[in-house]
Amino acid sequence: MADYVKVSTIGARPLQVERDLEPQAVVGRMIEHWRGRLDQVLPDRPDLILVPEACDRPLNWPADRAKEYYAVRKDQVLDFFSEAARQNRCYVAYSAKHQVEDGTWRNSTRIIDRSGQVVGTYNKNHVVIGEYEDGGVLYGREARFIECDFGRVACAICFDLNFDELRLKYVEAKPDLILFSSMYHGGLMQAYWAYSCRCHFVGAIAGPPSAIISPIGQVIATSTNYFDFVTAIVNLDCAVAHLDENRDRFRRMKAKYGPDVTITDPGYLGPVLLASESEEVSIRQMVEEFEVELLDDYFARSLAHRHTPGHIEP
Repeated sequence: MADYVKVSTIGARPLQVERDLEPQAVVGRMIEHWRGRLDQVLPDRPDLILVPEACDRPLNWPADRAKEYYAVRKDQVLDFFSEAARQNRCYVAYSAKHQVEDGTWRNSTRIIDRSGQVVGTYNKNHVVIGEYEDGGVLYGREARFIECDFGRVACAICFDLNFDELRLKYVEAKPDLILFSSMYHGGLMQAYWAYSCRCHFVGAIAGPPSAIISPIGQVIATSTNYFDFVTAIVNLDCAVAHLDENRDRFRRMKAKYGPDVTITDPGYLGPVLLASESEEVSIRQMVEEFEVELLDDYFARSLAHRHTPGHIEP
């Protein structure tokens, strides 16, 4: 059945503060900065809010002063986002550098649930070398998935987007959403990750446009040069199927279900996105009813056919 989730992404630029400001004063400025940014999307009553990588790092502070700031900040900004999540009954994906119990550092996205509790943490798997050498940030080991009440979430942070090692784990697991907090945009890699992982992709980029992308690589909604935030509703009850051998099945599916099924063709690609808008029938049930072959099954069958003895040239 239709499975709608309302997602907000905020691509606010890092806050600049005076270099001689006391660290606790910076914490206060940072919290007020993000209070204002959240106020832009809270009227939409989103289920999930995503913010950029290192969202509470003073942009223009040198490493030694930033270290002083983090020592004072501790969990104060985390606590602010947790209270905002609790008061507004939404999830917040908060991305920041933080120190763990053994004293080492991570660049993490922490998922805060509707009650204000941290229910999952993703540690950036592919930090840039300078993060380790200059900032002492260790590489994350795992690609963790976070179960939310609307679906299964995976995360990526900035430099992660360049590495198949992480992406292929998500290709295998097929989460409902990939949350990408970043200081860099990633360009074509955003759509590629969405398509290859067959899931929706939400980016929060510090400065450049932040977008919500469908599993066929189409931009559903994006922030602009005028507004650094955007909110959109996505339907997680969806599947990707190729046009080959499915065209008649799509026609019959549409004839029966009408507006209760959408079939979105991005053009040039071959696959389409199927989504159930019905309150009673899921897209999986529709696919089974009309014997639609999903994209990954079609590709697997095509590879198996190629490797059948006698099918490959001598």
